Amino acid sequence: MAERPNPIQWLWYAVGGRLPTSLHDWVFADVTARTWVWRHVARMSVLVLPLSAACLLVPGPIGLRLAMALLLVIVGAYFSLSYVEESADLRAVKHGHEPGAAKAVREARDHDAQALQRARYAENFRQNTETTP
Repeated sequence: MAERPNPIQWLWYAVGGRLPTSLHDWVFADVTARTWVWRHVARMSVLVLPLSAACLLVPGPIGLRLAMALLLVIVGAYFSLSYVEESADLRAVKHGHEPGAAKAVREARDHDAQALQRARYAENFRQNTETTP
């Protein structure tokens, strides 16, 4: 199995830091694994959850503090997941891989499943249009 970052290195990586050259293959595997989106969510949580918890320490009504914390989580997750592909590809490029290589690996892996989904959709769509008057 490839070398993995230690917890300190992973935290540095989660906040956008660059890992040593010996871990560049691990980074590529991280952004191309089947669980790459969930891994992105874990990295995003390292930034958002402590800030959200800090909102609870602000003086004021508990309802307001909870609303601030929840809003921070929702907005952070929304913007982070809006750019999940770009973020993953940028991490790969930052660690010495070609631009678009991570996306190409993910698309190649999912190509057969997407072709099956398209075939099912086309079959269902054709059936629905033939049965409607």
